[in-house]
Amino acid sequence: MSGSPVPSRPKPFIEFEKVTVTFGRGAKQVQALSETSLEIAEGDFVALVGPSGCGKSTLLKLVGDLIKPSSGYVYVAGREIGAQPVRIGMAYQNPTLLPWLNIRDNVMMPLKIVPPFRGEFRAKRKTEFRERAEALLAQVGLSGFGDKFPWQLSGGMMQRANLCRALIHEPELLLLDEPFGALDQFTREELWQIMQELWMTKKTTVLLVTHDLREAAFLGNRICVMSARPGRILDDSEVAFARPRTIDMTYQPDFVALNQQLRSLIVSARGGTGIVQAGSH
Repeated sequence: MSGSPVPSRPKPFIEFEKVTVTFGRGAKQVQALSETSLEIAEGDFVALVGPSGCGKSTLLKLVGDLIKPSSGYVYVAGREIGAQPVRIGMAYQNPTLLPWLNIRDNVMMPLKIVPPFRGEFRAKRKTEFRERAEALLAQVGLSGFGDKFPWQLSGGMMQRANLCRALIHEPELLLLDEPFGALDQFTREELWQIMQELWMTKKTTVLLVTHDLREAAFLGNRICVMSARPGRILDDSEVAFARPRTIDMTYQPDFVALNQQLRSLIVSARGGTGIVQAGSH
């Protein structure tokens, strides 16, 4: 008697297959990433943590096709990176808003340059696209600030606008490289909650690089801990806390225990004596 058929496993949205990265040549050669394999499902939210220089941002750049692997393969949406366009949104620690454009026009910039939206930009920039930008700004608490310029906003407000710009073109993949690292604790926590709400609404696949262990545990569905250079993944664990998560939860014993576990892994990865902040950058 035959058993029940085994359900097919969905193909990962992002896949690193035995990827290495080496910079420079000869005596100046530096291996940034040792052989790394990792799978990320569509709609997942994965946080990368580890000591400085461990290759977290290198993984982000590989997915964004900003650098090429020295060996191995990177697949996005089932194809080798670069083989087929994938809409990607990016947000970094520095919001990099264009100072001569108002906030609304900054947010709409990807619609002007990313297909298929760029072909419709002239016709829709004052109607549908403007409405889309205003709706996103309202979702992050910036309703009424579309006509302001970056220099008129605080750092936290600029980072909110930066998130809107990263999401305006409905990306399939969102790459976040320490986007909240330069902000004060209260602003950072407020933006964690906004980022969580945006992800729960849109279910974009997200890859987050952070040094903040509370941030990783608050936002991530999974946390990957990386070793010191040459980087490799030491631990890949799911975060079991239900959503929506609250800031109060981050002070509960089980949440603190997860932070301490992550901290211990990173201290070991650094060689045992480094100072690692469990709750701040």
